[in-house]
Amino acid sequence: MSNRILVFYGSYRSDRMGIRLAQFVVDGFAARGDDVELIDAKAIGLPMLDRMYKEHPKGGAPAVLEKLAEQIRTADGFVFVTGEYNWGMQPGLKNLTDHFLEEWFWRPAAIASYSAGRFSGARAALAWHGTLSEMGMVVISSSIAVGPIAQTLTEDGKPTGEGGKALSHAFPRFADDLVWWMEAARAQREKKKPPY
Repeated sequence: MSNRILVFYGSYRSDRMGIRLAQFVVDGFAARGDDVELIDAKAIGLPMLDRMYKEHPKGGAPAVLEKLAEQIRTADGFVFVTGEYNWGMQPGLKNLTDHFLEEWFWRPAAIASYSAGRFSGARAALAWHGTLSEMGMVVISSSIAVGPIAQTLTEDGKPTGEGGKALSHAFPRFADDLVWWMEAARAQREKKKPPY
């Protein structure tokens, strides 16, 4: 059975570099035979959070929220590709994520971080770990951290140089870890309804 994976990316910058890592992750899971889709916060263009999806009358949410809620509910797992802004998370990705809550429950999530420098977005990844856990996801222990991103991935998301070799070497374990948890969570949901 193919796993349904959503890859979330949230930079709104005009010269964004993290899209390279998002494309690398999408390509990597697709090459393994998974059903993977990129969810680009900039392309979706949600407004700043005023009302969560669940706060709209049933069937009355904007079409973009209805579609995204269904995509999240029917996914087996998620990858959050995050840059680091001043030791923190990207506001575009956080804003998209905060529009939902129960839709995230009982599924695993993985974090792939990046930066222009040598810290590779590690501090943003740490911030995301607690946030995703609070939102009902199981965050896997494997992660990917890329930096400097411009020296690791080409514009079309292909590994390059020594950093690219290291990333290519790290991806299979990252993917195996997420797939293991997706399969475990799916089996448990089929066996027993979640407690809430």
